[in-house]
Amino acid sequence: MEIRFIGSGDAFGSGGRLQPCMIVTDQASRYALDCGLTALIGLRQQEIAPNTIDAVLITHLHGDHCGGVPFLLMDAMLGSKRESPLTIIGPVGIEAHIKMLQEALFPGSSIMQPKFKVEYFEITPDSPIQFRELRITAINARHTATTLPLALKIETKKNTIAYTGDGELTEGLIDFTAGADLLITECYYFDKPVKWHLNYPDIKHLKAGKTVLTHMHENMLTHIDEVPELCAYDGMEITIDCQ
Repeated sequence: MEIRFIGSGDAFGSGGRLQPCMIVTDQASRYALDCGLTALIGLRQQEIAPNTIDAVLITHLHGDHCGGVPFLLMDAMLGSKRESPLTIIGPVGIEAHIKMLQEALFPGSSIMQPKFKVEYFEITPDSPIQFRELRITAINARHTATTLPLALKIETKKNTIAYTGDGELTEGLIDFTAGADLLITECYYFDKPVKWHLNYPDIKHLKAGKTVLTHMHENMLTHIDEVPELCAYDGMEITIDCQ
């Protein structure tokens, strides 16, 4: 299984990094974890064909995590000429939110009908999703409430990836991510608490086989050489042994 960081930054372009988007590729599928506004640019830069993405998993409704989906859909219809189905999984209301963004960003685009199948699924802590070989579960995150924030866990028979999305440290998050083969966690600030976010002092409470820090503010970026954890950068690729 390979994980490519298309974007490892925050909403404000800290360090010149693109907004959150990770592409996970295994033998059965390829999916995106979040899809910030810059995702399509990053895919082109890293020579990943958008049409090879089978599903997009969204943690919450902030633009730096889901704002790239309208661009992905427009490209699929007009640029890349997608034919295969695309599945979009996210919080309650994800379909209405994406369609609202589409019309706001591309006025008049609501009359366009894709020639490929687009399916939306709402995930909640009580309603896990099965997509192909993936079992996707969620817990509520402590972030801006109106974004319906979630942390996600993706399990196959061989491995588990946990992704915090954005949100403060909670006992629930500690339990939810414990033991994952790979934990992708935001790490916003290094030396002070920032409300609604995970910061470096919180990271020691999270226990996984491998931990990768992402979604870092300039404050954290200036300290990445001082921490033992792996710090993501745009274009970074890591592999999980599936044996």
